[in-house]
Amino acid sequence: MPKKEKEVEQAKLRLRIKSYDHKLIDNSSRQIIDIVTRNGGEIIGPIPLPTEFRRYTVNRSTFVHKDSREQFELRVHKRLIDILNSNSKIIEALSNLNLPAGVDIEIKMI
Repeated sequence: MPKKEKEVEQAKLRLRIKSYDHKLIDNSSRQIIDIVTRNGGEIIGPIPLPTEFRRYTVNRSTFVHKDSREQFELRVHKRLIDILNSNSKIIEALSNLNLPAGVDIEIKMI
């Protein structure tokens, strides 16, 4: 009988980082990469995802002057980081990470 080799796949983490400020998102992704490399993990990224533009048009006055309008824009910058061989130290360090206000991070196991 032939031997069946079982490959043990390690958990892969996917981090999605969102922010309104591109400087904040770059600094926090650099901080995450430093933590993961110190704890012995392999990283793919940070991969810049397309920036999402939210545009709003508002009348300047409340009742009249329909032709006078203001336009506003929100930009949501996104980055993707994959951690290939994650262990409990990396997960614990990421959960205890202090990120600046305005940076949202999603951690998903693949």
